[in-house]
Amino acid sequence: MKKERIVILTGRQKNKRFIIGEELTIGRHSDNTIQINNPAVSRHHAHIRRSPSGTYLRDLDSSNGTFIANIKIKKYQLKPRDEIQIANVIMRFEIVQKRPKKNIYGNMSIWEENEKVTLKTASTEQVYKTFLAPLDKSATIDDLSHAQARLSAVTEANRIICSEIKLEKLFQTILDQIFKLTSAHNGAILIADKATGNLQIESTKSRVKSKKQTISKTITNRTLKSGETILTLDAADDERFSDGKSIVVQNISSAMCVPLVFQKEKLGVIYVDTRGTKNAFKHEDLELLVGLSATASVAIKNSLYLQELEQAYHDTLVVTSNAIEMRDHYTVGHTWRVTNFALEIAKELNWKFKDLELCEKGGVLHDVGKIAVKDSILSKPTTLTEQEFKIMKLHPERGANMMKDVAYLKPLIPYCLNHHERWDGKGYPQGLKGKKIPIEGRIIAVADTFDAMTSKRPYKSVISPEKAIAEIKKNSGTQFDPKIVKVFIKCYQKGKIEPLLQDYYAREKNSIACPFCSTYSRFSSKAKSGNVLKCKVCHRHIKLETKGKKWFCELIPESEMISEFFDIKNLD
Repeated sequence: MKKERIVILTGRQKNKRFIIGEELTIGRHSDNTIQINNPAVSRHHAHIRRSPSGTYLRDLDSSNGTFIANIKIKKYQLKPRDEIQIANVIMRFEIVQKRPKKNIYGNMSIWEENEKVTLKTASTEQVYKTFLAPLDKSATIDDLSHAQARLSAVTEANRIICSEIKLEKLFQTILDQIFKLTSAHNGAILIADKATGNLQIESTKSRVKSKKQTISKTITNRTLKSGETILTLDAADDERFSDGKSIVVQNISSAMCVPLVFQKEKLGVIYVDTRGTKNAFKHEDLELLVGLSATASVAIKNSLYLQELEQAYHDTLVVTSNAIEMRDHYTVGHTWRVTNFALEIAKELNWKFKDLELCEKGGVLHDVGKIAVKDSILSKPTTLTEQEFKIMKLHPERGANMMKDVAYLKPLIPYCLNHHERWDGKGYPQGLKGKKIPIEGRIIAVADTFDAMTSKRPYKSVISPEKAIAEIKKNSGTQFDPKIVKVFIKCYQKGKIEPLLQDYYAREKNSIACPFCSTYSRFSSKAKSGNVLKCKVCHRHIKLETKGKKWFCELIPESEMISEFFDIKNLD
């Protein structure tokens, strides 16, 4: 029986495989099947759905498009080997047998042997002890020099490994150092999947420029499960691997495999082998590999911790922004609309990836100081008095003070502190003028004002986006930076801004307001009760319900989002 899947060809997730069920989603938000953490990718960018007539890729009205063979598509029926490009990530659509025999990475794969194989292994701790054991009294000067050289080589290799932070580069650095110290023809780092416990090839290196190579699952699985090391000098004749088909088929002559263990957690294994060269490895090679594996394990775990920390940091910002939105009921959705407007400006200015990340976080927290404003002022349905407005004007400074003692948040302070400054110097809280106002504040100033004019408020009427654009243009050079105004208008003319407006789809028959941010979303005329939409502004999930000819909706907690919900009927 065949199944369909997507294989990532580039980027940090290179060679990761994703099975296509009823639907596979792609985007920047963490709830997607394939998450691409790149500001150039929309939070919910595209999806792939199966139907009786075929499997279709659909772009979800993304900012930067979805491409097949460099052609921008809206809806496309996928064919085997089609390559999909979203931002700088390329992925391939494949149809394969339901139970493939190989776990593939580049030119290397794991051969899944069905036979039971009995292996004899060595204790990792014992190998490590022999590596560090002092030489006996009969040792010669050459023996001492050789031991010193080995220790120096491993120390230098470990130093280099510890200097790398990014996980993908770290894997390759580890293999590079192993190849410097051994005569391996092929090497691979395999990491255990948290959900299944199965080993997945994360990185490979080879001196062999020939056909695809395979790794024995017998060797790698035994090493992972036992936590012990394996060294075979002539694998084809080694009784421990008499039932290992891949060893014979692939001409594996010598092999070594050591576990990657952090404290008691089994992270994965390092595997190396030679092809056609018997007795290529000695026991001292195994000692070197074990000597590297301890440091490699710590470095890998630290890198994984860093990824988790970055995700937790992002999640914390989102929770904080939610708190602002929930307190200021009359400006619901404002935070997310302003953030999206600011990101479009920054993209048009060709900001680098790391700066776009800061822009997104800064936009989310630009009004965080409102948490310190009294409810009686924050939620007042009429115009503020002069005294009340003075209190409201304190929110940029209060927000900045909240962030100043947190190292991670310091780069975001200008988004909060300076978004009410004016180009002519008549703004607050510092009265900065012209380019003395940080560009982060100048960007948020335009985005913030545009949303204030085009969104509902109990004390004023909404004006059209065209009139809002005209008003911003009128105040260019006085309230706003002329350059930022020009860039924002360019974004608007490209169609990047209007779909994010609160009531942009309100007049359409099949549209409904998000219960959280009040932004209207469209849905198909074929939609049914139970279908799920994703708000393009706050990115919450909305479950549709119908009673007669009237549509209702409710928010779905993220914890309840399961694959069965993804029969959504978004209208592109």
